[in-house]
Amino acid sequence: MAEFFTTPLGTFVIILAQCLAVLGFVMISLLFLVYGDRKIWAAVQMRRGPNVVGTFGLLQSVADALKYVVKEVVVPAGADKPVFMLAPMTSFVLAVIAWAVIPFNDGWVISDINVAILYVFAMSSLEVYGVIMGGWASNSKYPFLGSLRSAAQMISYEVSIGLIIIGVIISTGSLNFGDIVAAQDTSYGFFGWYWLPHFPMVFLFFISCLAETNRPPFDLPEAESELVAGYQVEYSSTPFLLFMAGEYIAIFLMCALTSLLFFGGWLSPIPGIPDGVLWMVGKMAFFFFIFAMVKAITPRYRYDQLMRIGWKVFLPLSLGWVVIVSFLAKFEVFGAFWARWAMGG
Repeated sequence: MAEFFTTPLGTFVIILAQCLAVLGFVMISLLFLVYGDRKIWAAVQMRRGPNVVGTFGLLQSVADALKYVVKEVVVPAGADKPVFMLAPMTSFVLAVIAWAVIPFNDGWVISDINVAILYVFAMSSLEVYGVIMGGWASNSKYPFLGSLRSAAQMISYEVSIGLIIIGVIISTGSLNFGDIVAAQDTSYGFFGWYWLPHFPMVFLFFISCLAETNRPPFDLPEAESELVAGYQVEYSSTPFLLFMAGEYIAIFLMCALTSLLFFGGWLSPIPGIPDGVLWMVGKMAFFFFIFAMVKAITPRYRYDQLMRIGWKVFLPLSLGWVVIVSFLAKFEVFGAFWARWAMGG
């Protein structure tokens, strides 16, 4: 049996099993993310939230997904049907395949490539095409305006996200997520993670993730009171479900990136306690909780405020931080505090 897995067919079976395992984790997590999102909002607003379908309402997300699947797919008469149907599939597929390089533990990754950060950044950048395609193919001015706003917003905050990640890359000397986590593996535990040397940028990164994934208070592309639900207003049934699933998967991806880049990934916060996948999943769940709390307690920004923060505040700050970290790493200020690549000699 062991010899079978060394053959091309055996290698294909292993890769397929790994892909299905990650896809299964992401899709099952998606059901509980939506449920948790709604429960957190309900708790903040002092109401019960989902509580009828299944124990404590745990099957509510499954019931909602089935409802979307069995409903009729309505395509506007003047829509470009091929592009109209391709748009939600594009958003969903790009959000899923970005998980191919996300490690959950040491060696627990489908593709351990040296340019993993570039791969994730490329996939997240391409997701804007699904939004643009959906808005344009709907043949309506409201979805089209919503898609244009979404494209401008996502591109704006991708710049600050990229510059913040560059600071982490400078400290590590690698674009591989495994190396980034290994660089945070120090005898100081929680205080050896990158959140401390890159402390100012953690907040900018998190806020940029909110804007990148169209989460409140930056959900302007789908602001119901302004654009009648934005780029997806003409979508219903399964296509709408794909848009929503892609958005939540992208949010969960940002939670994973925050864990890997700044909070040690699968590393234990206390030295001596074993590391493992549970730490990684727990950190991702915690950051999603923060995402949900922000939506529950923060009022929506105006679009001009959103763009001003992105270009006039976050861009200069993140660019300045790259310059600062470059000097701190080059001259190894405080030893290997910012220059983790120097830890190996």
